[in-house]
Amino acid sequence: MDESFNRLLVSFFLGGLISLATITNPLSKIPVFLTLAADLEAGSASQEARRACFYGFLLLTGGLFAGVFILEAFGISFGALRIAGGLTVALIGYRMLFGTTDTALVGGSGSFAFFPLAMPGIAGPGALATVIGISSEIAELAGGMRRLLAYIATVAAIAATCLIIWLVLRSARWVSRRLGSEGINVVARLTGFLLICIGVQFVGSGIRSFMAGA
Repeated sequence: MDESFNRLLVSFFLGGLISLATITNPLSKIPVFLTLAADLEAGSASQEARRACFYGFLLLTGGLFAGVFILEAFGISFGALRIAGGLTVALIGYRMLFGTTDTALVGGSGSFAFFPLAMPGIAGPGALATVIGISSEIAELAGGMRRLLAYIATVAAIAATCLIIWLVLRSARWVSRRLGSEGINVVARLTGFLLICIGVQFVGSGIRSFMAGA
């Protein structure tokens, strides 16, 4: 395989994985998951976590492939999407950095795999904006093979992110005991700062696209 194709694969896989793993913040799901699964046996809780990650994978992959078509249907430019997505990601990061609680994730009864764990827990506004933003970048690549490889790498990044989330949820009780509430809070705030940085980068990319007439 051409060296440029290898770089493309690595770039989209690592870029997608870092962005999605940061914005989904697997550790932040632990308190919510423990609350929702408090009355479940270990096997049932693990099954709910597995289903949630599968649903999250489907939602994010759907956003990746349908994103460009949705933009074209509503006449939204790639630049506008990146700016809006960047602002969304930065806002989520701001809330995490300054400790705003996301109460929308807690509550309900019965199965919680799809709502609220998969959506908006995994495939929330920030994550969906991220994959749609990536799809807009892929659409601008020259050559069908490059676009295909970029899609493959991004789907792999989505799968890897969901796998990480599943592993964290599966070990939620163990991680919670080791880190404690204060440790999880510190990780959440550091992640929030990283999200603000990613959001600013998205906005900058969107402004450049606007100036280029995209």
